[in-house]
Amino acid sequence: MFETDADDGARHRIVIVGGGVAGLDLAVSLGRHPALSVTVIDLATAHVWKPMLHSIAAGTRASADVALPYAAQAQRHGFTYIAGRARAVDRATRRVHVDSFALHGRELLPERDIGYDTLVLAIGSVAAPFGVDGVEDHARHIDTLEEAQAFQADLLPRLVEAAHAGRRLAVAIVGGGATGVQLAAELVQMADIADSYGLDGSRSTIDVTLVDRGSRLLPAFPETISTAVRERLERLGVRVRTDIDVTAATPGGLHVAGADVAADLTVWAAGVQAAPLAVDLPRDRSDRILVDCACRAVEDPHIYAIGDCASLTSPGNDRPLPPTAQVAYQQAVHLASALPRHVAGRSIAPFRFREFGALVRLGTYDGYAELGKFGFLSGVVRGRLARFGHALLYRRHQTRLHGLRPMLRLWMSDILVGDLRPAAVISET
Repeated sequence: MFETDADDGARHRIVIVGGGVAGLDLAVSLGRHPALSVTVIDLATAHVWKPMLHSIAAGTRASADVALPYAAQAQRHGFTYIAGRARAVDRATRRVHVDSFALHGRELLPERDIGYDTLVLAIGSVAAPFGVDGVEDHARHIDTLEEAQAFQADLLPRLVEAAHAGRRLAVAIVGGGATGVQLAAELVQMADIADSYGLDGSRSTIDVTLVDRGSRLLPAFPETISTAVRERLERLGVRVRTDIDVTAATPGGLHVAGADVAADLTVWAAGVQAAPLAVDLPRDRSDRILVDCACRAVEDPHIYAIGDCASLTSPGNDRPLPPTAQVAYQQAVHLASALPRHVAGRSIAPFRFREFGALVRLGTYDGYAELGKFGFLSGVVRGRLARFGHALLYRRHQTRLHGLRPMLRLWMSDILVGDLRPAAVISET
C-alpha cells in the first residue's frame, strides 16, 4: 500500500489509474504475469462494485459487507496498490502525479510521481452538472463509496428525527437513468426496513421525488420497461416528474420550470462525464477520452482508457459505447489479453463489444431485464428472474476477483447469515 516507485528491473511497468470494475479486474488478470509490473492507483482504500453504491447510499446494505480492501487484493494477486488521488499525467516523462494521502485528517503519504511504460486510465465517471447553478454546493453525489457513505450518514439520522417529529423527509433525485431509478426504490425499501424494526412511521415519512429532463425514465431501455418502471415506482409512492428542466439547486430543493421541488436532501444523478484527471488528450463532449478500436488513446500509443472514462465508437456506429459496467468489464477482459501482446511487440486485435442486454433492479420489489443477443432468447423479463440476473452479475464480478470456489463460499455465507445482518439503516443509526 505504501510503495511508490519500486525498481522493477526489466519488467514492463503497467500503471492502472482507478480500481473500479475495469481497473481492478485488469490488475487481477495481469498481476502475476512474469513480464509485467502492475500498479493500481486509487484514492479509496477499498473497492466496491459500483452498481451497489445506491444501496449503500440508501442504507439497505452496509458497506462493510461488500467493501474489498485494495491492499488485500494486491497481496493476493501480485500487483502494487498506491493510495492517493492521481492528479495529473505528464506524457512527456511518462509519470503520474499522485496527491498526498491522508486518513482522519492525518497525512500518511506525501505527494509522489509514479513512472510508467504503459498507462491504463480506468478513472470511471461522475454525474454531469450541465452548468446548473448550485449543484456543487447543494446537491449530493453517489459516484464513489465515500460519497455514498456520506449521504447515508446524513440521511439516516434525518429519517429518525423526522419520524419521531411526525413530519416529512423530502428527498429529490435528479436523473432518471439506472442510478436515479434504483436509488428511489432503495430509499422506499430503507423506510420499509426501518418500519419493520420499530421505527414507526418511516414509510409515511419518506417523500421521494424523481426528476428527469427527458420524456421517459431509463432512455437506454425499451419503452415498455420505462413505462413499467415508472408505474411501479409510482405505486411505491415515488413522485415521478419527466420533461422537467432543473435551473438551480438550492438549500431548499430545486428550481424547475413550473412548480419548484422542495427537498431536505437532493441527489444529483444526471448525466455522465469522465472523472477529473489532468491529462492532455483529445476528449468528447462528455469529457471522455477518445480511444481507437484497441482502447488506445488516439494521440498516445502508451496510454489506454477503458470503462466510463473512455469514448470508443465502434465501426458502423455514430455514437460511442455507453458508460456501463458491461462495457467496462468487456474492455478489461480485452486488455488482459491485449497488453501482454502489446508489450511483446505483437499486433492487437480490435475490441468488439457484445451486447448482452440490460438490467435494472428496484430493491426487493421488482426487476426488469432486456435480453441481448442470446441466440434463441430475446425480449423482456421482469420480477424474480430479472432480480436473480442482477445478482448473478455481482457474483460474476466476485468470481473474477476471487475465483469460483471462494465466490461460492461468499454466496453461501450471504445466504446463511444474511438475515442476521441488520441493514445499515438499523446498524448505523
